[in-house]
Amino acid sequence: QVQVVESGGGLVQAGGSLGLSCTASGIIFGINAMSWHRQAPGEQRELVATITNSGVTDYADFVQGRFTISRSNAGNTVYLQMNSLKPEDTAVYYCKAQIAGMDYWGKGTLVTVSS
Repeated sequence: QVQVVESGGGLVQAGGSLGLSCTASGIIFGINAMSWHRQAPGEQRELVATITNSGVTDYADFVQGRFTISRSNAGNTVYLQMNSLKPEDTAVYYCKAQIAGMDYWGKGTLVTVSS
């Protein structure tokens, strides 16, 4: 059974930095891609950044130049380095692993950016 677990959320002041990590375990075959999503209170969940198994990355326009997604050599851990944080970045951040056509979600980690 696949498990996806995020860590690293917390409270940070506007302009500060925070790093998130996510590990997928219980995998037999390769991961196609991993991604970070976020959901603010009262809002829909939105894609933040994606990294494929070949290392290709993609970002939402609202985090371009501020956030960086990366992964471990083994490919089952993904990181999100968040710099120049803004109050509007406050949300629960979720990690998703795409494996053999299936999506596996973590339970999320809360990021709060104070003004």
